[in-house]
Amino acid sequence: MALRIYNTLKRDKELFEPLVPGQVRMYVCGITAYDRCHIGHARSAIVFDVIRRYLEYRGYRVTFVKNVTDVDDKIIRRANAEGVSPREVTDRFIAAYREDMAALGVRPADVEPQATAYIPQMIRLIERLIAKGVAYVVDGDVYFEVRRFPRYGQLSGKPLDELLVGARVEVDERKRDPRDFALWKSAKPDEPSWTSPWGPGRPGWHIECSAMSMEHLGESFDIHGGGEDLIFPHHESEIAQSEAATERPFVRYWIHNGFVNLGAEKMSKSLGNILTIKELVKRHDPEALRLYLLGTHYHNPLEFSEERVHDSASALERLRRLPQEMERLAPLPPSGGLDGGLPRQVAELCGRFEAAMDDDFNTAQAVGVLFDLARVLHAYVDLVERGERAVAPLVDGVGVLVRLSNVLGLLERSPVRPEMPLELRERIEVLITERDAARKRRDWRRADEIRAEIESLGALVEDTPSGTHWKWRGA
Repeated sequence: MALRIYNTLKRDKELFEPLVPGQVRMYVCGITAYDRCHIGHARSAIVFDVIRRYLEYRGYRVTFVKNVTDVDDKIIRRANAEGVSPREVTDRFIAAYREDMAALGVRPADVEPQATAYIPQMIRLIERLIAKGVAYVVDGDVYFEVRRFPRYGQLSGKPLDELLVGARVEVDERKRDPRDFALWKSAKPDEPSWTSPWGPGRPGWHIECSAMSMEHLGESFDIHGGGEDLIFPHHESEIAQSEAATERPFVRYWIHNGFVNLGAEKMSKSLGNILTIKELVKRHDPEALRLYLLGTHYHNPLEFSEERVHDSASALERLRRLPQEMERLAPLPPSGGLDGGLPRQVAELCGRFEAAMDDDFNTAQAVGVLFDLARVLHAYVDLVERGERAVAPLVDGVGVLVRLSNVLGLLERSPVRPEMPLELRERIEVLITERDAARKRRDWRRADEIRAEIESLGALVEDTPSGTHWKWRGA
């Protein structure tokens, strides 16, 4: 099945055909480094991490660029409030961002440009726009003249005359049109500034991404992504200034992930309902958090639920147990080479996983396929333990499960397991022995009582054909 992607620009799924066969050039808008990352950042980062992983799984050579905005009004306000330099603020939160991404298992981009390192490229791009007559200078500020780009509004689907002044598009009577947006802002007291042909100042927000993406990926590239809040005005303005300058299509496929909501509310710093990644990974297994977020298609909004993350942690254990079972059973002697049709089932489920991901990266369906595969493999484990099936197909099948899980960033790391006190472990082992004895003499009431006692100590009990297994609930 061919890969199809929902393209925000076309409002439809389209067959994916990169500009250069076998190669994908991909840019994603990253953070503005003025505060800790939250669950909304986590969702976007995980979504595009998985998209990149799947493209690589499909055999593409991916060049992935993800920027950091390190000059911005919010950064300046925080620096002034704290009495420190903007650089101190951005260095602190870039370090925190990298820590958060590592905790979530999000791989670093191939290039992670910071805006302030690309001021010369931004200035050159602005000069091109002025020379083409689509930008103008007013008292050291430079604005893009929106009416000079008739296609403005094509990404957001809003006719030019209906577009309102968007967030971060400043109202200024000196503009020829309220919708014109800043390419360069003249210097103000207590703000960082750089030398330019129009006087000291700093870049506007939108020009940053156009300059950085074109520097690393060229004037036209394959995929541009980000949260749906960036469609207007940020991505809309990126298209306008980039295509006005180059007279070439800027990006082929625009991909946007949906919001994370808390109950009926959109998450917002102004509402004080932010869930930071730092706090979330303290109380949740990061892979369980990934599993939960990927259980909803990236394009749809997601209502965050702590309880459902806990449920995802329990479900994740079903996947994690299989590599452990494989290692435990691998030394067993072969059982006549009987595979019970397992290789065929595994191949069919692998095909279903790929079909789900080929359908606009439908991780919700792909996750379901992983658990279908896990169910088949767990059933096969029981047959191996009874000596009715060969071990080798199980080893191969678990290998496929791990490989597909890795595409989603799962089964890559051991879970963080708190240290279990030795005395408690010894007590549970004694109770397990007592319970096995009660089960052998068919004293089911006593066995249930012991099970309840074990679980009250914080352990989970599982009965299998090979005996009773247990694990600490804190694991």
